[in-house]
Amino acid sequence: MTVCWTRPDSDGGSEIVGYIVEKRDRAGIRWIKCNKRRITDLRLRVTGLTEDHEYEFRVSAENAAGVGEPSQVSPYFKACDPMFKPGPPTNAHVVDTTKSSVTLGWSKPIYDGGCEIQGYLVEICKADEDEWSLVTPQMGIRATRFEIKKLTEHQEYKLRVCALNKIGVGEPASVPGTIKPEDKLEVPELDIDSELRKGIVVRAGGSARIHIPFRGRPTPDITWSREEGEFSEKVQIDKGINYTQLSIDNCDRNDAGKYILKLENSSGSKSAFVTVKVLDTPGPPQNLVVKDIKKDSAVLSWEPPIIDGGAKVKNYVIDKRESTRKAFANVSAKCAKTSFKVENLTEGAIYYFRVMAENEYGIGVPVETRDAIKASEPPLPPGKVTLTDVTQRSASLTWEKPEHDGGSRILGYLVEMLPKGTEKWSVVSETKTCNAEVSGLSPGQEYQFRVIAYNEKGKSDPRALGIPVIAKDLTIEPSFKLMFNTYSVQAGEDLKVEVPFIGRPKPTITWTKDEQPLKQTTRLNIENTTTSTILHIKESNREDFEGVGEPATIPGAVLAEDKTEPPEIELDADLRKVVTVRASGTLRLFVTIKGRPEPEVKWEKAEGTISERAQIEVTSSYTMLVIDNVNRFDSGRYNLTLENNSGKKSAFVNVRVLDTPSAPLNLTIREVKKDFVTLAWEAPLIDGGAKITNYVVEKRESTRKAYATVTSNCTKNSFKITQLQEGCSYYFRVLAVNEYGAGLPAEIADPVKVSEPPSPPSKVVLVDVTRNSASIKWEKPESDGGSKITGYIVEMQTKGSVKWSACTQVKTLEATVTGLSMGEEYSFRVIAVNEKGKSDPRELGVPVIAKDIEIQPSVELLFNTFTVKAGDDLKIDIPFRGRPLPTVSWKKDGNPLKQTTRVNVQTSKSLTSLSIKEATNEDLGQYELHLSNTAGTTTVSLTVVVLDRPGPPTDVKIDEVSADSVTLSWKPPAYDGGCHISNYIVEKRDTTTTTWEVVSAAVARTSIKVSRLVTGSEYQFRVCAENRYGKSTYTNSPSVVAEYPFKPPGPPGTPRVAHATKSFMIVTWQVPVNDGAGEVFKVNADVAGRPIPVISWTKDGKELEGKARVEIVSTDFTTAITIKDCIRGDSGQYVLTLQNVAGTKSLAINCKVLDRPVYAENAAGIGKASRPSDPVLAIDACGMYSL
Repeated sequence: MTVCWTRPDSDGGSEIVGYIVEKRDRAGIRWIKCNKRRITDLRLRVTGLTEDHEYEFRVSAENAAGVGEPSQVSPYFKACDPMFKPGPPTNAHVVDTTKSSVTLGWSKPIYDGGCEIQGYLVEICKADEDEWSLVTPQMGIRATRFEIKKLTEHQEYKLRVCALNKIGVGEPASVPGTIKPEDKLEVPELDIDSELRKGIVVRAGGSARIHIPFRGRPTPDITWSREEGEFSEKVQIDKGINYTQLSIDNCDRNDAGKYILKLENSSGSKSAFVTVKVLDTPGPPQNLVVKDIKKDSAVLSWEPPIIDGGAKVKNYVIDKRESTRKAFANVSAKCAKTSFKVENLTEGAIYYFRVMAENEYGIGVPVETRDAIKASEPPLPPGKVTLTDVTQRSASLTWEKPEHDGGSRILGYLVEMLPKGTEKWSVVSETKTCNAEVSGLSPGQEYQFRVIAYNEKGKSDPRALGIPVIAKDLTIEPSFKLMFNTYSVQAGEDLKVEVPFIGRPKPTITWTKDEQPLKQTTRLNIENTTTSTILHIKESNREDFEGVGEPATIPGAVLAEDKTEPPEIELDADLRKVVTVRASGTLRLFVTIKGRPEPEVKWEKAEGTISERAQIEVTSSYTMLVIDNVNRFDSGRYNLTLENNSGKKSAFVNVRVLDTPSAPLNLTIREVKKDFVTLAWEAPLIDGGAKITNYVVEKRESTRKAYATVTSNCTKNSFKITQLQEGCSYYFRVLAVNEYGAGLPAEIADPVKVSEPPSPPSKVVLVDVTRNSASIKWEKPESDGGSKITGYIVEMQTKGSVKWSACTQVKTLEATVTGLSMGEEYSFRVIAVNEKGKSDPRELGVPVIAKDIEIQPSVELLFNTFTVKAGDDLKIDIPFRGRPLPTVSWKKDGNPLKQTTRVNVQTSKSLTSLSIKEATNEDLGQYELHLSNTAGTTTVSLTVVVLDRPGPPTDVKIDEVSADSVTLSWKPPAYDGGCHISNYIVEKRDTTTTTWEVVSAAVARTSIKVSRLVTGSEYQFRVCAENRYGKSTYTNSPSVVAEYPFKPPGPPGTPRVAHATKSFMIVTWQVPVNDGAGEVFKVNADVAGRPIPVISWTKDGKELEGKARVEIVSTDFTTAITIKDCIRGDSGQYVLTLQNVAGTKSLAINCKVLDRPVYAENAAGIGKASRPSDPVLAIDACGMYSL
């Protein structure tokens, strides 16, 4: 600290030779001397203080008679770095303008005044006015940027900003020039982060955010597009004034691609793109085609998927499905190429195929064949071709069907002909039957013929007629072939006898009966065709047939009664084995039965009911069970029961349907954690007639529709699914696989949330305790286990007990436990709970004894300085705590605060509020809040600054007067209006008028030299201070006449000739008693520096010491040197030196004291002449003297 003082009123009759400075710590009782050497200056820099301790000082003067009485004791001062109002902010500039707003930016002050910057105040003023208006809140803003709204377009404004710390408001920094609110024109520009330029990578199910700041005037139109096509419905686009954001939640592979942003306004346009990569299963393969189709195989080919899911495609999965079935069966899960031959197809069956790509994230979306594919091929050639007839103009051919139709129905036949002497076969007939007649032949010409069968897959190889055919008529002897020679018919029934024949030319046909020509009637007639003759007999009788033989007699008597016979079942050998049938095929169980009377037939299925698709046919001799389009559920044991009144008979048939398996049984969730789930299941009831080779495990997020394969080769009945997203809900399903493919899935009914019990709560602390309650609080667990925390359980344990008991359950992070016994010791712990269970407990570190405690009052004060504009209201809320409840009192400037209707205090159990309505400068000052209870006392100080016009300057005085100038000085106002005094305004008037003239409106210091005055005129001056809120009232100076303040000097002493020669004389005299000049030399200087500099004065290189005639007075901001009764020896160079840790500054002042002339002359004129000297003879001196 630097301690200053003034000289004593009395020096005791002897010159003051030095001073003794002493200090005393508030916490001590002894006075300690501060200076080791004698001090002649009126100030001392005291070092060796303890930080934050408070000290008082006293000073004693010393002369030749000894040390005098000490001065009055100073107030206590705290040893801490000095704090001042902050300097002006730097780089105040306009960031942006619109037609109704201006955005101002700035940087922190270079000098913060020694304490933290608490905020900034921004003021605005119209360019043609002087009244500044505050546009920020009274407490200021923390940011270094502020937008001023609701301005008038094209109106010119002045702007300035100042910093605020707990000492007060600092000097303002003005924005250069004036500012007009107007819209700017600016080409759009994008600000894309370097990481964003590299692209975004997101896992499937995650979220992608593309946030791009931009600028441009006028505000550009924003257009988002996607190179791959339209956006999905999940894409959300946000548009702000200076940014745009594209968001995609629950991303999947279809959201991957290049997203393009285009900004456009009247000044131009700008585009940029961001690539989004979604780590997901692949998209569907492209261009799936089926080629080279055979009766038992087909070749598939495709192209890789456009979207690989962000990872390399490892292989492809191929499935097939018969058209009569709904489920696909796996063909291959490890195809590494983009083509595959599907074998072992059922000839003639119709299939659909699908292909899926697989990467490290699973199996992707399938691509399916659009049309069904029939497993077939062109048929084999027709069988034997036979010539049945030939004429001069035609030839008739027949042939047999092909041995194999290629798996597809024969659609028809082509007959081709090759005339002799040519090489080109031509189609001469197309038919759907196995015969054809070729006409238009040339008589005598030789021809070759061949036949081709075709189906939907194409044409067979041709089958040729074995020999050439010559077009000519043939002669063939008639012939016919009877299948039977005897026909039997019951009387009254019809008879038809058809006899095929051949013959060329066509033979004549005649019928005879009993060697007589047959007489045709309406009941008996003959029908002839080109190849057969037919005998028709309607309602035949005995006469229509030849000879009836003699009767035979049946031996014995016949009793007319029903014959009984117990039921019998005759199972075919194949039915005694296991009946095997392929899925989608037809099951036929044909069983021969016997029994009299006809037994009742009953078919049953041992494992349940027979399918509704089953058809049962029963006759007296057989029964048949038929099920079309069988599936795995038709497997099992079928029981056949026959029963009549003669007995009962049963048999069974085992049926195995070769199909994919049924669903696994009892699928359960064995274990759930925050990033994995363990599934368990049992083998399916129906294995599909083949051994279960493995299981396929799939997962699906509850927000998605498609399942993704986790593994396709699980060989156990359990599986651990890892790398799940914490907190996400999933469905799971399992499918069994045999040689016929993947079976039906077993799926969990409800979604499973991937989570676990939370981790323990963090940091349990005791908040309060009384004789019958304790309050504790805690922090959230580090992990919620992937599921929302639903509450907390507080448990308590009494000392000496091993049992913990729940005492309360809450949803907040604090709880109060009541019902404690006074003096009893308790332990507490807290458990977090979510839907998965309880966490481990977190215990309070120390036991708690139930008793009332005392807590010294404490406050939570965010700011020490509060500013309010004059006329506005101010409310200061200060939270406090203490036990017992402390008493609250307020002081202002050391005195109890007087409450009025305008200034009042309100206090609750935890808050005290100071309210000031319509603030005036009477409200500024230091306020103290005192809190006290039995545990102690706490005092906090705060400063209220009222922003207003300053008070008037004080102590205006005239320092120097000359014939045409006056130097006057003053002291700053006692009240600066809560902010920096920007300048002073000085005015003058001739005392003969009442009109004031402005001398200067921008005086920065507290002194001014007013020049160009009229000599001899009397003047009066007045000064006012100005800050950002306006001008103060004026303070007048005393009147002063513009003239030198001294008179012509008195006459010099009597001259005498000290030496004379014939050519010159040396004349000497004494100075005048009165030189007419002032007798005091004084220099005043304003000083500045942070921290306060050490001041020293030197003359001609030697340090000046304070003496009776020389006085040096210094404060924190000024220094002055005064020399009374100046003499010629006081002439010389005086140097003022300022020094602190930041540097050193010196200023030299040259002083010349004018000596007395023979005709003494000063600024006021030439004085009177001295008395004449005695006459002296102008001769050379004689004797020993010479010059």
